[in-house]
Amino acid sequence: MSFSPIQTALCSFGMSGYLFHAPFLEVNSKYNLYGALERTKNEAVEKYPQIKTFRTLESLLADDTIELVIVNTPNITHYDLTKQILNAGKNVVVEKPFTVTVSEAEELIQLAKAKNVVLSVYHNRRYDSDFRTVEKILNEGVLGDIVDVTIHYDRYVPDLSYKVHKETPTVGVGSLYDLGSHLIDQALQFFGRPNAVFADLDYKRPNSKVVDYFDLKLYYEPHKVTLKSSYFVREPLPAYVIHGTKGSFIKTKADVQETDLQAGKKPESENWGIEPNNEMGLLHTEKEGKIIKEHIPSLKGDYMNYYDALYEAIRNNATVPVSGKEGMQVIQIIEAALLSDKERKVIDL
Repeated sequence: MSFSPIQTALCSFGMSGYLFHAPFLEVNSKYNLYGALERTKNEAVEKYPQIKTFRTLESLLADDTIELVIVNTPNITHYDLTKQILNAGKNVVVEKPFTVTVSEAEELIQLAKAKNVVLSVYHNRRYDSDFRTVEKILNEGVLGDIVDVTIHYDRYVPDLSYKVHKETPTVGVGSLYDLGSHLIDQALQFFGRPNAVFADLDYKRPNSKVVDYFDLKLYYEPHKVTLKSSYFVREPLPAYVIHGTKGSFIKTKADVQETDLQAGKKPESENWGIEPNNEMGLLHTEKEGKIIKEHIPSLKGDYMNYYDALYEAIRNNATVPVSGKEGMQVIQIIEAALLSDKERKVIDL
């Protein structure tokens, strides 16, 4: 069977393109980082001299060599850019959040189907070491029936972002979309679709006009999941606190990939995605009539697994990693949360 790398282009070369996409495309022989859209700058070609710079989306889409385009631009642009790329007959990876409304997501899913191309949402936190470890514990059933779950994604960032689009109060902006989409996707992966949602959204930073604090309750039967995020957490809490009828599991948010990428390390380098031993999760439960309390080694995290699976989806018609439908389900929860906060009530799904 012949091997053909996927010719790939980035829609921008900001932090996301520089950190989360280009390094993986560079070292994975299944892909060729062919080009990047930069309207005025030349940062991509300075970093990767072999790639082609496009000044307009139209010129990028007119290049028949390009097979896959990554939409890694501000949230509110995802729908329009993805629609244009799909209409050009190219495969698309869209950064989370997929879109800012469910109706936009539905339209893009149908368009991708009509064009017979792959559409995937980049929920990379599924490939974090901490998420994978918690998923393993849940799948093993060692906690018994789940009673209560809390998942945090906190930061200490009291100042407003210098990026104007992140602080402009428009639909799709704020931590519910940016960080909440990660947490919601993880909850959906762990437990499926909830029965109802309640949300408390707030603005905590001085002069903030966008949501920077949220507390979501996802109601399952019989347990509930709490998703929380604040920009005023200097001392981090455990990211995952899970209680069941037999025991508990507590785990920090300790995936090292983003930190290593920021330090200039390349994917597939030695010890890639391996957490420090002091970040192991604590399991306190009952097994075969005996009470155990032990630290559980973390599984390896690796965002490359996403791109390997995406290659199989594009080239060999395998299952798409993070489908458009899965991305849309996250937006459904976000829309319910926005309505819940507005009306101050539980929203049945």
